[in-house]
Amino acid sequence: MAHTITEDCTNCGACEDTCPVNAISEQGGKRVIDADTCIDCGACVDSCPVGAIHA
Repeated sequence: MAHTITEDCTNCGACEDTCPVNAISEQGGKRVIDADTCIDCGACVDSCPVGAIHA
């Protein structure tokens, strides 16, 4: 199951920069994870300064 970004996201972009498969993008003023591309590596979780990403 792909990781998800909660409403706590501040749209800083830190997660997008660390995703090794480019599964994270900005859509409608917030970051979203493409579930079909996400490999569940957890790099985004570690990079999020506000803890807005969950498995």
